[in-house]
Amino acid sequence: MERKLLRTKEETEAALKELQMSTSKKAEEHERKMEVLEAERKLLEKQLQQLRRLPDDATVRTQLAFQFPYDVSSKFPAYIWQTWKQDLDDSHFDAQLRHTVSSWSDKNAGFVHEVLSDHTAAALIRHLYMNVPKVIEAYESMPESILKADFFRYLILLARGGTYSDVDTEALQPIPNWIPASVDPMKLGLIVGIEADPDRPDWKDWYARRIQFCQWTIQAKPGHPVLREIVAKITETTLQKKKDGKLNLPGSKERGSDIMDWTGPGVWTDAVFEYFNNRVKSGLHQDVTWRDFTGLKEPKSMSDVLVLPITSFSPGIGQMGAENDNHPLAFVKHKFEGSWKPENERMIT
Repeated sequence: MERKLLRTKEETEAALKELQMSTSKKAEEHERKMEVLEAERKLLEKQLQQLRRLPDDATVRTQLAFQFPYDVSSKFPAYIWQTWKQDLDDSHFDAQLRHTVSSWSDKNAGFVHEVLSDHTAAALIRHLYMNVPKVIEAYESMPESILKADFFRYLILLARGGTYSDVDTEALQPIPNWIPASVDPMKLGLIVGIEADPDRPDWKDWYARRIQFCQWTIQAKPGHPVLREIVAKITETTLQKKKDGKLNLPGSKERGSDIMDWTGPGVWTDAVFEYFNNRVKSGLHQDVTWRDFTGLKEPKSMSDVLVLPITSFSPGIGQMGAENDNHPLAFVKHKFEGSWKPENERMIT
């Protein structure tokens, strides 16, 4: 019996030793496999990094698309962006503008509201576009602050999204009210309003386009293709003017026209219509013209763009079909329209 128990013990010990050796070998084999997998992972990551690296000759549009990707299914960021010559806490900040600026915070609790000085805005653009140096060069080459202010709104919305509005605008309703209940915000990427719908033979004497989208107030998700295109176009135009020695703006009425077609509502309107008529980008299957928006009374969705009627961002102007400030679709009031224009060119009747 004792011999039997001893033999059983020896067999058990041998089996345990064999099991330990087997387990050790398996552990070593597992470790080797893990090392191989880790090496493969590092190799794949390196290859992905190489794929992500843009070629040296990448266009500005390609660089912008790479740096600021677009996701229509994301939420509109809860940012409000505004700029002025001085910081809000500066004693020289205009008292009337303090009232309009505060309306945005008052009506939009929970939003991050940034009022940036020209100096701070320039520093922010240098940071956001450090990997797209031509954009920074274009921004810093602009000869006047009005051009930089125009350019800034497109740049900040492309990079960060949210809502931009001039400091001389008053928020009449909260930003979330802009989107009708019947429209899914997750299918929108850009919200614009009609600035002008001049159904008169001399409209070219007053406006850049027959239907003109305002750019004193814009809401967007970061990376939207319209913003990418206008940033690329303004960059190219500015650098070409710099190369040709034509950066300085002309005098008198030509100055206003140059601004509108360089950075203002003229080029902005063109960018929106070009997007609508690019069937690959917009997914639309018909030509879109000013006739699709003239006389607009209700918000209208085209692709991922929501177009608001003239009442929404230009209420109370007393022309072109705009309703009063208390209308349900009146969202933003532009108090001092066209402050950069001569007094006799700011409004028409």
